[in-house]
Amino acid sequence: MADKETKKSTKKAAAKPAAAKPAAKPAAKKAAVKPAAAKPVAKKVAVKPAAAKPAAAKPVAKKAATKPAAKPAAKPAAAKPAAKKAAAKPAVKGKVASKAKATKKSAAKAGARGKAATVRVTLRKAAPADDILMVGHEDAPPYSRMAIPYLLEGNIDESGTYLRKGADHFERLRIRQLRGRAVALNTEKRTVLFDDGHFEDYDRLLIATGSHPVRPPIPGVDLPEVQTCWTLADARAIAAHARPGARVLQLGAGFIGCIIMEALAKRGVQLTVVEMGDRMVPRMMTPKAGGMIKRWVEEKGIRVVTSAGVQRIDRGSEVGADAPLAVTLSTGDRLDCDLVIVAAGVAPNVAFLEETPVHVAKGVLVDERMETSVPGIFAAGDVAEAPDLFTGAHLVAAIQPNAADQARIAATNMARGPAARDTKLNGVLAINVLDTLGLISSSFGQWWGEKPEAGGSGVELVDEARYRYLSLQFKGDVLIGATSIGLTQHVGALRGLIHGQVKLGDWKDRLLANPLGFVDAYVARSQQPMALAR
Repeated sequence: MADKETKKSTKKAAAKPAAAKPAAKPAAKKAAVKPAAAKPVAKKVAVKPAAAKPAAAKPVAKKAATKPAAKPAAKPAAAKPAAKKAAAKPAVKGKVASKAKATKKSAAKAGARGKAATVRVTLRKAAPADDILMVGHEDAPPYSRMAIPYLLEGNIDESGTYLRKGADHFERLRIRQLRGRAVALNTEKRTVLFDDGHFEDYDRLLIATGSHPVRPPIPGVDLPEVQTCWTLADARAIAAHARPGARVLQLGAGFIGCIIMEALAKRGVQLTVVEMGDRMVPRMMTPKAGGMIKRWVEEKGIRVVTSAGVQRIDRGSEVGADAPLAVTLSTGDRLDCDLVIVAAGVAPNVAFLEETPVHVAKGVLVDERMETSVPGIFAAGDVAEAPDLFTGAHLVAAIQPNAADQARIAATNMARGPAARDTKLNGVLAINVLDTLGLISSSFGQWWGEKPEAGGSGVELVDEARYRYLSLQFKGDVLIGATSIGLTQHVGALRGLIHGQVKLGDWKDRLLANPLGFVDAYVARSQQPMALAR
C-alpha cells in the first residue's frame, strides 16, 4: 500500500548518541512487554542509539529517510488458505489412518482458518490413506477472519470471505466435516465429546480451537448493542447498528481494534476509541511509534482517548440520553452511543481441556514438534503456547504466519505415512503488520529491546513530520527486534535478519549509524533464505 504523507519535512537529521534505558523483559507467556513512555524527539529527524527501550533513546546522526524502506502486506496472511470451519470458539477434529490400517483413526481438532487448511493439505499429502475429520461450530463455510473488515466496508459480501469457492473441495480431498463444539476430551479412551452429545475417537489429535474475544467485567457489557468483532455473526450485528452518522465507541486500540477501525470509519460513523494504555497498540509498538499512530488517526477525524477505560455502560433511557447507550469513562466523561465494540483482546479456547492431562497455561503448552504433554495430541495456532525464538519461554503468538507454520509442522509430525518426517519449529517469532487508515506499521521479535547489561543496544530514527519511524534492537551483534512506520519496502529483510538470528559483525555499527541500511546488511550477511522450520 502506498504511504500517505500529510506534511513535508525540510530538516535534516540531528546527531547525538545517548545511553539507552533498559527495558523490562516480557513475561514468559506474553508476546510483548510495554516499554516506558518515550522522551520527546526534537523537531528534526533523529537517529538515536537506544538499548532496551527504543523510544527512550536520544538521536544519533543521519539524514531522515525520504525513501521507503519496506513494503509489507497490510494484513499478514496465512501461508496457505484455510479450509475449515472458522469459529470464534472453533473445534475441528480430523482422523488420520495409517497406511497399515486404513481403519485406524487419528484426529485433528482445529479452529482457526489457516491452521486447519494447512493441516488438511499436509496430512493428505503425507498420509493419503488416512481418515480425516474436521469439526467446526459456525454456520458458515470456512472463511477468512481477516476479510471481515472488507465485509464491513462493503467491498465484499459474505461469500467473498469464503476460502474455498468449490462446493466439492473437501469431498475431493476425502475429508469429512461435522458441525459441533468440543466440550470434553478423554485421553485414555482417545475420544472427544461434542456439544450435541456424540463422541468421536482418534489416534492422533490436533487442538487448534483458536481463541475468543475477551469481554472485560464492565457493567452493561452484555447489552445487545455491545458487540465484539470476531465472527461473521458479529459482522452482521455491527452492520445493523453502524449506519452513517451512528455514534460508535470502540473499546481497545490494539491489533484487533486497529484492523476494524478503518472499516468503521468508512461506514461514516462518529467513532471514539478508548485505550487503557498510554498509546495506541501498546503491546506491539514503542511509545514513540504508538504515539505517532495516535496522531495519524486523530488527523483522520477519529477521537482517541488513551490512559482511560470504560467504567460502565447503561441504557440510554436510564440516564436520560438520546441514544440506546450511555458510556461512562474512567475520566468521568459520559458519551451517548448507538453501538459499543469491544476489541480488548482474545483468549485461547481451552475450557474443554479442564481435568485432562494436557498441560495448559495461558494456552496449550507444546514442544518444538507442536506436540502437547500427551503423546499423539498436538496443538497449533491461537490456542498453542510454543517456545519463543530467543528466550525459549512459552508464549501465545496469535498471528496467521505463526499459526500456518505451526499447523504444517504439527500435521507433518502427526502423519505416519511414507512421506512423514520429524519436523521442528525454530521458535515463535512475534510478527505484527498493520494498515491503520493508510499508515503501514510493523514490529518483529523483541521490539522492546534488551537491557544493556545483557548485551542490549538499539537505535531509533524518527521523522514526525513525514510519519516515518524505525527502531532496531540488538543483543550483541544480532538483531532481535524492530519497529517501523511508513517504511513499505523490504521489511521482509528485517524479519529475515531477526528470524535467522544473523550475526551482523561490523554491520551492527553501520546500522547504529544508519538504520536504513538494514537491506544492505541482510544481503551482505544472510547467505540463505529464512527458514521457518528445521
